[in-house]
Amino acid sequence: MERPAEKNELSVGEWNVMESLWADAPKIGSQIVEDLKKSVGWNRSTTLTMLRRMTEKGLILCEGRGGIKRYSPLLDREAAVRRESENFLKRVFHGNVNWLICSFVEKQKLSREEIEELYDILRKAEETPDE
Repeated sequence: MERPAEKNELSVGEWNVMESLWADAPKIGSQIVEDLKKSVGWNRSTTLTMLRRMTEKGLILCEGRGGIKRYSPLLDREAAVRRESENFLKRVFHGNVNWLICSFVEKQKLSREEIEELYDILRKAEETPDE
């Protein structure tokens, strides 16, 4: 059964919290408060509200010991990035990878190394059998 967290995209605020936890978990609430104060300017109340909501949504685990709450991510960063990428591709480019690549390549100056990396990715995709 899919957890509720896996059905929804992460909001910008949720990404901020998850980045803190993905960097180093578990963390106590005060560590996350400090991280988010530095990175996005949130106050204690905003961070604690977000932690509570994310716990209720099943995105993070909250374990309390002696009045101190420890938080851990329940969502793997790689899985979240993959899902976010797929959602972005569908939403913005109607699932068309060519449009995505063209939009970035046409607006950016690519180095020789970046072009070679793209060729390598395409070669690997060519070698992978269709599923």
